[in-house]
Amino acid sequence: MISTRYTLIMQRINFDYAAATPLLPEVKRAMAAWVDETANPSSISQAGGRARRALEQARRQVAALLNATSAEISFTSCGTESNNWALRGLVAGNRRKGNHLIISAIEHPSVLLTAKRLAMEGADLTILPVDREGLVSPQELKAALKPATVLVSIMTANGEVGTIEPIQELAAVAHEHGALFHSDAIAAAGSVELDVKRLGVDAMSLAANAFYGPQGAAALFLREGVRILPLLEGGGQEHGGRSGTEAVAAIVGMGAAAELAAQRLGQRRERLARLRDRLRDGLSARLEGRRLNGSWTLRLPQNLHLCIDGVSSEPLVLGLEQAGVVVGIGSACNSKAMRPSHVLKAMGLSDDEARGALVFTVGEPTTEEEIDRALELIPVVIEKLRRVTKLTVRT
Repeated sequence: MISTRYTLIMQRINFDYAAATPLLPEVKRAMAAWVDETANPSSISQAGGRARRALEQARRQVAALLNATSAEISFTSCGTESNNWALRGLVAGNRRKGNHLIISAIEHPSVLLTAKRLAMEGADLTILPVDREGLVSPQELKAALKPATVLVSIMTANGEVGTIEPIQELAAVAHEHGALFHSDAIAAAGSVELDVKRLGVDAMSLAANAFYGPQGAAALFLREGVRILPLLEGGGQEHGGRSGTEAVAAIVGMGAAAELAAQRLGQRRERLARLRDRLRDGLSARLEGRRLNGSWTLRLPQNLHLCIDGVSSEPLVLGLEQAGVVVGIGSACNSKAMRPSHVLKAMGLSDDEARGALVFTVGEPTTEEEIDRALELIPVVIEKLRRVTKLTVRT
């Protein structure tokens, strides 16, 4: 006899692809030949040469996703590392320009906390506000720029509320004042076109596990000619910027995932948006007291962010998971803190308004049948928790 708990696990519906995406079969096959391979790409042996060629092929694949050159791609271990390196390396490498750094109030913690640490170490930091939809104003950026501004870092898209920023316009404003421009594109890669030449960015961060590649592989695009100080000193790997033996299997997987993302971008974007809209429309028809957050016209195709009245996020997420529906609250790197989202607060929501926040993200494995089944389960869980909340308040 199969237990109820096992049945729920078997039927689990995942709407938390923002936390991580599964490996595609093609990515697994690309990695398989390198999982047991111990060759070091820096070795002059034949095995080392094979590893080096695999590494460079992956570099070309990632570069192609961004319309960059392979010389402009350096591999790291994760998106957090790429963001830390971008901020620390670009600020330190261009100090002759000044020490003023600008970020937005809705950046990922790996940017926000690094910027605040740099401020503690002597940098001049400006944190730009956003509007009710989470958008950064180019006019606000222009007003904040100073002669000493060395770097502006604004994310391409917010993985929590889904808003896509006007990066091309923001980068142009920064360049008019002689500042470099970095963008954390981790939430956007694989579902939004990222042409670094058209966008005009000087640096951009990616992470493989956000676009159906493996954990443990990420990258930093750095426009040719831009000065950055090394993140790690040592053997001089990754164009001298990030020393340390590369994780070949993971990087090969990232390259395969990047190539697939480039090939499937239009189809993937259209399908994810259609599934997301099916979920949105179904919840709108079945739920009272829900609010959509973020821009709807400038939005990641896989993202739906709602605040549900009368419930708190934590018991709601746990209740939904018990019913077989997995959703998110905010950044997977920061959700354990269980504090009101800094993104929602920056967008002007009160603690009370933000306390029922849920992030739904659909992915390649999502089906219409899963959406329809979830639409039957979600309202039941919400109404049950609302009744419990009312009873608790009365007591």
